[in-house]
Amino acid sequence: MKEERSLSLLQLMVNEGLVPSPEEEENRKTVIEKLKQVHGSESDIDALCVGPYFATMDDFFIVLYNMLKSRPEVSEIYCVKDVKVPLMRFVFDGILIDLPFVQLKVLVVPENLDILNPVFLRDIDETGWKSLSRVLANTQICRLVPDLKKFQSMLRCVKFWAKRRGVYGNLNGFLGGIHLAILAAFVCQCDPFVGLSALISHFFKKFAFWPWPRPVELQDETLHPTLNPTETRLYMPIRLPFSSYEYCHSNITKSTFYKIRTEFLRGHNLTKDLLKFDFDWHNVLEPFPYTKKYAWFLKIFLSASKQDELGDWVGWIKSRFCCLLFKLEEVQGLCDPNPAEYIDVNIADPHVIFYWGLQAGKTNAIDIKSVKDVFWRNISTGYQGPFGKIELSIVQASQVPKSAQFDTLSQKKKACWKMMDYHQRRIPIYSQHVPQYIVGYVSTNGDPEYPSAGV
Repeated sequence: MKEERSLSLLQLMVNEGLVPSPEEEENRKTVIEKLKQVHGSESDIDALCVGPYFATMDDFFIVLYNMLKSRPEVSEIYCVKDVKVPLMRFVFDGILIDLPFVQLKVLVVPENLDILNPVFLRDIDETGWKSLSRVLANTQICRLVPDLKKFQSMLRCVKFWAKRRGVYGNLNGFLGGIHLAILAAFVCQCDPFVGLSALISHFFKKFAFWPWPRPVELQDETLHPTLNPTETRLYMPIRLPFSSYEYCHSNITKSTFYKIRTEFLRGHNLTKDLLKFDFDWHNVLEPFPYTKKYAWFLKIFLSASKQDELGDWVGWIKSRFCCLLFKLEEVQGLCDPNPAEYIDVNIADPHVIFYWGLQAGKTNAIDIKSVKDVFWRNISTGYQGPFGKIELSIVQASQVPKSAQFDTLSQKKKACWKMMDYHQRRIPIYSQHVPQYIVGYVSTNGDPEYPSAGV
């Protein structure tokens, strides 16, 4: 029966487009090769741009940016600056790329560079070291898990769950990809001989009752565990697997910590008995019912005068979301910063809308002007692009667009995860298994039959 549960979960993943086909894997390899030639399915690629000592961050964000933007394969490109890990994010031949930058103290970067060689890791500044952390962490995780393929299947499931339940996205204060990868690898190490369904069940049980802020760290005989007093003040400290003292960067706050713990507990309650005759994975992966859970929302409306300016503006605002979340917690209590992005095709200006759930009972006490003033002071410093507009308002659940409430439209498309395209209008794509759940976009000409769209 447990094996049957694992097979049904794998089949669901295939149906939802979470398992890359051989053709998609080949396309990913081709994209990587094309990226290397740039000189002087929700599946994404974490790449790394490595430069010699005389190449600066300005070269990366100006020169390389213009090179990439001019290529026909590249779309939806924007820069995320002045954050812990500055990077460019773009779509290359249909695949989402996250590209940070690291400067090495070398005159020439060799073609066959071994970035893990200690010789190249000397004298790297703090920003460069953080950019390297993904590569180092991914390499160590693959080395430390007992069964790589089982771990990969588990991680796909866990990320899918986190996205559907609204607890995925580091910029919004939730769990990022590296956090989930380490948590999944930890469970794989603890239970190396169980099947996929049991691993998912153990994942929820393990972290529903984990004694936070006790750090989570992978078993690695080459490292001596140490306690970093600063990092254990984080709500959910998760140690990076290549260091005895460094932890994953985290934006988790009081509000998001509460929701993550609640979702872990919900997952445990739904998977603690996999052998029940009426067990169904779709119940575990049901989308979070925002408009049933919250009566009031903070509406964050972002717009720009031009389509090609919207991406940078939205990326900048998202990189400062933690400031807004802290302020809301101060004046309102708990807040649920829904990571989903929406557009309204009835609005002509290029824009993106967010709806954050607000704690019941305190909504009338919010001084939205003071919240906006504090947030504006934070976002108005350091941004080098053309400023867009930002509007904050309190709305009732009935004012949230139908697509944000997961109402069903008549047309359904094949499910696929897709990042927001800030250069086109979109209509929603619905899940094959949970019809109310929006999982992506297709292009639209703004036909009024589709009053709003979201992902």
